[in-house]
Amino acid sequence: MVSSTIEKTYEDDKFIKSEGDKRKYRGLEVSNGMKILLISDPETDKSAAAIDVHIGDMCDPKDLPGLAHFCEHMLFLGTTKYPQENEYSKFVTNHGGTYNASTSPEHTNFHFEVNPPGLQGALDRFAQFFISPLFTPSATEREVNAVNSEHNKNIQDDNWRLQQLERTVSDPSHDYCRFGTGNKDTLETKPKDRGVDTRDELLRFHEKYYSSNIMTLAVLGKESLDELTAMVLPLFDKVVNKNVEIPVWNEHPCGCEQVKTRVITVPVKDLRNLAIVWPIPDIQAYYKSNPGFYLAHLLGHEGRNSLHAELKAKGWVNTLYVYIKSRVHGFMFFTLAVDLTEDGMDHVNDIVTLTFQYLNMLRKEGPQEWIFKEFQSLSNMTFRFKDKENPRNYVVHLTDNLQTFEMTDVLCGEDIWREYRPDLINEILALLIPETVRIFVIAKSFDGKTDQKEHYYGTDYKVEKIEESVLETWRNCETHENLQLPIPNEFIPTNFEIFKREKDSSPLPEIIKDSTMSRLWFKQDDKFLLPKAYLSFEFRSLLANVDPVHTNMTVLFLSAFRDALNEYTYHAEIAGLFYSLDITSYGLGLYVQGYNDKQSVLLKKIMEKFLNFTVDPKRFAILKESYSRTLSNFAAEQPHQHTMYYLTILMTEQMWTKTQLLEAVEDITCDDLQAFIPLLLSKMYIEGLVYGNTSQEKALDLLNMIEDMLLEKSVKPLPHSQQRFYREHQLLDGDHYLYKVTQDVWSSSAVGIYLQTGVQSTQSNMILELFCQVIKEFCFTVLRTQEQLGYLVHSGIRRSRGVQGMLLMVQTDHSADHAEGRMEAFLHSVKNYLDNLTEDDVSVNIQGWAGKRLEAPKELLTQNYKYWVEITSQQYNFDRDNIEVEYLKTLTKADLINFYNTTVAYDAISRHKLTVHVVPSSVVQKVNETCTKTQEGLSPIPPFQKV
Repeated sequence: MVSSTIEKTYEDDKFIKSEGDKRKYRGLEVSNGMKILLISDPETDKSAAAIDVHIGDMCDPKDLPGLAHFCEHMLFLGTTKYPQENEYSKFVTNHGGTYNASTSPEHTNFHFEVNPPGLQGALDRFAQFFISPLFTPSATEREVNAVNSEHNKNIQDDNWRLQQLERTVSDPSHDYCRFGTGNKDTLETKPKDRGVDTRDELLRFHEKYYSSNIMTLAVLGKESLDELTAMVLPLFDKVVNKNVEIPVWNEHPCGCEQVKTRVITVPVKDLRNLAIVWPIPDIQAYYKSNPGFYLAHLLGHEGRNSLHAELKAKGWVNTLYVYIKSRVHGFMFFTLAVDLTEDGMDHVNDIVTLTFQYLNMLRKEGPQEWIFKEFQSLSNMTFRFKDKENPRNYVVHLTDNLQTFEMTDVLCGEDIWREYRPDLINEILALLIPETVRIFVIAKSFDGKTDQKEHYYGTDYKVEKIEESVLETWRNCETHENLQLPIPNEFIPTNFEIFKREKDSSPLPEIIKDSTMSRLWFKQDDKFLLPKAYLSFEFRSLLANVDPVHTNMTVLFLSAFRDALNEYTYHAEIAGLFYSLDITSYGLGLYVQGYNDKQSVLLKKIMEKFLNFTVDPKRFAILKESYSRTLSNFAAEQPHQHTMYYLTILMTEQMWTKTQLLEAVEDITCDDLQAFIPLLLSKMYIEGLVYGNTSQEKALDLLNMIEDMLLEKSVKPLPHSQQRFYREHQLLDGDHYLYKVTQDVWSSSAVGIYLQTGVQSTQSNMILELFCQVIKEFCFTVLRTQEQLGYLVHSGIRRSRGVQGMLLMVQTDHSADHAEGRMEAFLHSVKNYLDNLTEDDVSVNIQGWAGKRLEAPKELLTQNYKYWVEITSQQYNFDRDNIEVEYLKTLTKADLINFYNTTVAYDAISRHKLTVHVVPSSVVQKVNETCTKTQEGLSPIPPFQKV
């Protein structure tokens, strides 16, 4: 074991672990200042690593916005030891892995996961990012285009626009008031005009800030702790300690000039939102008592007599969220956000008044130890029965915790409440006052009423001081009789017993009931052994999606149902018991998940309400208007999302467009909906899955309860002969369809190429998956890194209703025709790429993909999803991974070349191509929404039916 550079070691018994966590941990504080957490998990089928650098975009030079983010990009593109630009990405991808990075105001995080045999090789390449990056001139010049493309994809995204606006209207002298992403203007054009070499600045930034003493590293592998120590230390011991001090911003970016203000903003989508924001100091050090979360929990409560319940009863809001924005040393923001109804837009000040009245009630009542203890009990329960996290997400999470918590608390820091501190609760409560408030109101109705434009995103806004009379109203609003503390939670589970294993139980789901009305699949959990279960039921109905009107009424029924049941089910959610009720292709999907102790109570309540539901006319009008806005807002989604949407519309046998749904929703009345509900429920067939900590007897009891309640309401079985199962359109040999459509919001285009390969089978699945695995990194390197076609480049598989094909998608600032040409040129170059592969290259990719496919689900939720997909797709291949991987291992380079020649090559006999171009209307004045078929890209024939 290497120990010469270790200054302090924390062995496994020093860490606070959850009950089911069998992994072994070792914490290291190394002589170069780096904190390292090693995790040994002999059962893992994925190894992972993450490193967090405690420097982000708030340390950008003032005249080079986006430099920290640009530096993050550049570290992937070659190091002294591994100068080839795609060496790291190719190694990780070939070994069945993924990688990424992110930059925030105060942190930059890099992470990857690979199949276990690839951990040492990936770590070696990864470590070089922080030791000797090249920042070659050619890569620097090209990658600035990728950063610019990334910014362009965000320009019309309201989340990015509002996030930047919030920073812009902060103190202009504060580092928080920065543009973190960067673009070509900030990173190339303006620096060149000033005679500044951006590459030199990148080298200087990395040399100044990428210091081992502000880095945290987490590595998870199959190896023992001693083996991991011997593997990791020689690599990361070479990272230089530059003794960088972690910046602390004790001055809040929201000072006296920024408080008591109202900011009105015009969004891109038809949004109506209100955010009430208070500046607060950094309270991360008090994580053991969580005083901020105590207040956020009460303000964000959705039960009876809550702020949310009162605002919803008045018809002013639908949803309410409370959160504390952190991630910066020195300051935080306490935020309450709501969406506004039309009526709510006229009552913004009244909503803020009610918020202050709720805060006054909390002051009057004072901190309640029973509330703290209730949530302490819930958090302890959550941590005790914590699911095993995905390795990559886990190490990312832990590197963040290493920057925040004491070493021995990195596994539990935010999960366990240990100290009741009413003094801290009162201190924060004392800051949530009118004198420090900032109000943000977002709505389309402010168009023409603003006087400023945010520089980087072009967001129209106006900042105005809140009237003294309004502030005085808030200061003197006292309390409201309807606003009270929540009642004790009756859904907190008390029985955590694990059911005895059923004798002769199947290792895969099996049918335990099959009748004219239902079929029930059952699988008792024998792996995770947690007191949790998942109940999934699909209620098939003839009327749910028969036409746009009925689809809309089904959606509105489910929306009204969830809305009406919210106060009751919110308590269950807090206690770790969740439900959802959604529309499916064939009817309704009801899902209940979480602790199994009181699932039957919740399920019975849901079914009672479901079968005896009365629509509230006032809420119906609000929910209908909200649904209509959701449909219309699709027009503002990104071009690549439109591409996927139109591909689905074109290929699906029956599916209604957003336009058709929007046109059909207008005339639906509350009476129409009430009359529709019994018709929807008149005939039903149920297919379900019960999986987790339960028994066959309990599972049958649940289904029988549902059936009995349906029969009491005279619901009849829906015969199999009346159940319809949708298909995909078949493209024939030599078919090439092109569908062009414009969008009015984005300046970028998107191109999707779909090469349909046919019906799914073990053989066809594996050759398609292996082909996509082999070319994935090559595609990214060519189209994104080398050609800089766009930031969003995707290659992969599209599957729907048992039919599949290869999908290639790009969002680009180039023309759609140019992008498709380069995508076809790439596909043409794949032939030469395949010819140059060795059998060893193919074998590495087979092993990499096999490892990815055989990766066992880490939690009940994921395993339940895999089973449920097999049921809802009606393929029922529950052992798919093992069966298909066995076939995968028989494939060769010749199989890949044959697949390419027959289905992918431009002149392939069995090539079936559908292309979608989504182009900005600012570039193309008018593009008819038609599809044209071409032979060899030349002779057009009449378009097929317009979608």
